[in-house]
Amino acid sequence: MTLLRRLPHLPPRKFWLFWMTMGLAWMGGWLFVQAGLPLPWMLGAMTIVTIATVLQLPVFAPAKLRSPMTATIGVMLGAGFHPGLLQSLPGWLPSIAGLLVFSIGSGLACAVFLHRYAGLDRTTSFFAGMPGGLVEMVEVGRQHGGDERTIALIHSSRILFIVFSLPFLVQLLENGSALGASSAIGVPIMESHWLDFVILLGVGYLGSVVGQRIKLPAPHLVGPMLLSGGLHLAGVIVFIPPQELVQIAQLVLGAVLGCRFVGMSATSILQILMIGFLMTLVLLSSVILCAFGVMMITDLPFSSLALAYSPGGLAEMSIVAIAIQADAAFVVAHHLIRVLLVMLGAAPFFSLLCLILDRKGTAHDGTPPNRN
Repeated sequence: MTLLRRLPHLPPRKFWLFWMTMGLAWMGGWLFVQAGLPLPWMLGAMTIVTIATVLQLPVFAPAKLRSPMTATIGVMLGAGFHPGLLQSLPGWLPSIAGLLVFSIGSGLACAVFLHRYAGLDRTTSFFAGMPGGLVEMVEVGRQHGGDERTIALIHSSRILFIVFSLPFLVQLLENGSALGASSAIGVPIMESHWLDFVILLGVGYLGSVVGQRIKLPAPHLVGPMLLSGGLHLAGVIVFIPPQELVQIAQLVLGAVLGCRFVGMSATSILQILMIGFLMTLVLLSSVILCAFGVMMITDLPFSSLALAYSPGGLAEMSIVAIAIQADAAFVVAHHLIRVLLVMLGAAPFFSLLCLILDRKGTAHDGTPPNRN
């Protein structure tokens, strides 16, 4: 939360550039609202700022600004916790099994695509293709000799395209039901009590600090979510962040996503975006197949399964889940499991895969093993 206090201390150029970027993001959100498009404040902001980046226009939104925004989303997610949640957990086992199949299958498919068709080396292809957290995959990929910048950019483009395309896909497959910006959030800000903002700041800040201390995945989201959920389950608080604050959080998250390619040439951005777009087609095909497969053997709705399997960023997929009134706890739980599975399993699986491929290559032509 301290970033908000430090924002005025940015260099004057960056300070005004930030507010100009947010004005541009607001314009994109407003246009999406007028067009009746899904998740207008996040997708509109992301779209127009990305276009500005490709056109080499000056835009700036500090990545650390995600932290207070995701904490707001986390508090809101925790407000959806209910006593029946624990009783639902056994029913999630088939979908978790499907998640395991999806993570391995889609990750390998993307790695093969990046290696054979995008021309990346084996290590970079593997860690850029795995559906794990961006930071974790960049770090593990670097440790194994991959190109960390390429890994980061491909993961960024993957998140960008999935966040943009999935709401439209769900809307289409759910018979055109609208995905609003405020379908499951609190009262207007003018109707909120001042104590509500104290609760939001306190739960968001404390949850973020504890989440970082105990090294939770996505600590600024998961920490506030668990703390808020526990307090709601115990009946200590009954609070959902106001509509306008959630819309601001969506706006900022969209702008930050759009700024991820700042500093690159237009040609490089378009090249990465093309690779990311094609990889997203592979991922979304896998998502649809796995979601439909699990839906056929369970009574779980397709929309919740699609959101749970789509590796589009934990905070962003949580927002989509809230917008369509899906089971946000179900979606968040599956994303946490996916991130943990990939984070813990990617490195040993890569080493095993290299061993198998190198032995196979040596047996076939006698050439020494390599990872290119």
